[in-house]
Amino acid sequence: MEKPLRIGVLAVQGNFREHAAVLRRLGAEPVEVRLPEQLDGLDGLIIPGGESTAIGRLMRLYGLDEAVREFGGPIFGTCAGMIVLDRDHLGLGDYGTQRNAFGRQVRSFEADLDIGDGDEPLRAVFIRAPWLEDAGPDVQVLAEVDGHPVLAREGRLLVAAFHPELTDDTRIHERFLNIVREEGHVRA
Repeated sequence: MEKPLRIGVLAVQGNFREHAAVLRRLGAEPVEVRLPEQLDGLDGLIIPGGESTAIGRLMRLYGLDEAVREFGGPIFGTCAGMIVLDRDHLGLGDYGTQRNAFGRQVRSFEADLDIGDGDEPLRAVFIRAPWLEDAGPDVQVLAEVDGHPVLAREGRLLVAAFHPELTDDTRIHERFLNIVREEGHVRA
């Protein structure tokens, strides 16, 4: 029997509990990460939505910024997590982000996205959402809203400007788990 994937969820601020619940539904083992040593032995990592400035400060305070930079497995960043991974923050993704790109909290919205899997559109929840700007040549845009990239992959990174953990549709998390499997960072 195959061991379940162990996926860390950065648990310093934001929607980490919701991501953990989706992972459990998909048969993965979520691990709340608050300290650098908790990254050891993980197959992948999710950096959830929340407040990017607060997440960044707490990561520096606990030494998680350098630990995440050194983490070799796939990483999935949602909303604030997408910002944290960009060129101007942890520098792991070759893209910039526009914070609150669609507007403030009162401008939050839902949209149907074509995520290129041939199935029905994905209902996406955007809350003070960013979008990708100035994506490098290896960044593959997977979905857009009004011409702005909101879902992308770059190698082992998957980033979403929306909150897939707030709906019952698990396709984005499934896509991340498939990246974890294909990147070969599964524990022996």
